[in-house]
Amino acid sequence: MTRTRKAQIVNIVLLTVVTLLVLFPFVWMVSLAFTPAESAFRDVTLWPANPTWDNFVTALTVGNLGRAFLNSTIVALVAVATNCFITVSAGYAFAHLPFRGSNLIFYVLIATAAIPVAVTLIPLFLMVSNFPFAGGNDALGRGGSGLVDTLGGIAIPYLVGTMSIFLVRQFYKSMNPDLAEAARIDGASEFRLFWSIYMPLSKPIIAVVAIFSFTGVWDDLLWPLVVSSSPQSQTVQLALTRFSQTGNIQYAPLMAATIIVTIPVLLVFLLNQRHFISGLSEGAVKG
Repeated sequence: MTRTRKAQIVNIVLLTVVTLLVLFPFVWMVSLAFTPAESAFRDVTLWPANPTWDNFVTALTVGNLGRAFLNSTIVALVAVATNCFITVSAGYAFAHLPFRGSNLIFYVLIATAAIPVAVTLIPLFLMVSNFPFAGGNDALGRGGSGLVDTLGGIAIPYLVGTMSIFLVRQFYKSMNPDLAEAARIDGASEFRLFWSIYMPLSKPIIAVVAIFSFTGVWDDLLWPLVVSSSPQSQTVQLALTRFSQTGNIQYAPLMAATIIVTIPVLLVFLLNQRHFISGLSEGAVKG
C-alpha cells in the first residue's frame, strides 16, 4: 500500500470520527424530541421505544412557538431584503464608484464591526424608544414608547450588516474591471452597468449575504431579550426560554421546539448551498 493511499485512509477515518462526534448531539436531540416527556433521561436509549409527537404539540401550544416563529420569519425576511439591497449597492459603490474619502468611510464602517454588541445595546434601545411618531412619540421622540416591544424595533439593528458590505466590496473588487468597459464606451450609465452586468454575476455573494442575514436574526437572543417584553413580539429564541424559566427544564418539549427552530436555518443553507460555497471560495470572475 502506497503512502498516499495510507494517508487517504487515515483522512477518511478521521473525518468519519469527527462527523459522528458532530452529528451525535443532533441525533440525541431528535431522540429526546420523540421521547415521552416523563421518560426523558430515565431510559437512556438512542431511540425511544414508544416515540410520540406530543412534545411537538406542546412546543407549538404551551411554548407559543407558532407566534414566535411568525415574528422571527417576518423580521428575518425584512433583514434579508434590506441587506441584499443596501449592502450589495454599497459594496458596489465602494468597489467601483470611488469618491473623495470613500476609503476612509469604508474603513471606519468596518471598524464598527469590532465594537462589542453589549456596548451598543443602550444606544440602540434609546434609538428605538425615542423613534419619532411611533408608540405615541412626538416628532422629537418624546411622550411614548417608540418601537419598544414591536417587530420594527427588533428589526432595526439587522437592517444593514457592515461585514456584509465588506464581503460584497471584496467580491466586486476581485471582478475583472474589463467586464463593463465596453458598456461604458457605449454610454451605459453606472446603474445600467450595475443592474445588467454585475448583478447577474452576483448570485453567490447575494446568497452569502442572505444566509448571514437570516441566521443572524434567527439565532439572536440578546437584542430581542432587551427590546421585547410581551409574547406578541417574542422571537423563536425567546420562546425556547419558556421551557427553562421555572427551574424545571422540560427537556423533551425543549428539544422538539429546537428542532422546529432549526429547520428554517437548514433549509435556507441547503437551498443556497451552491451559491454560498461559491461566494466564499471563489470571490472572483475569471475573464
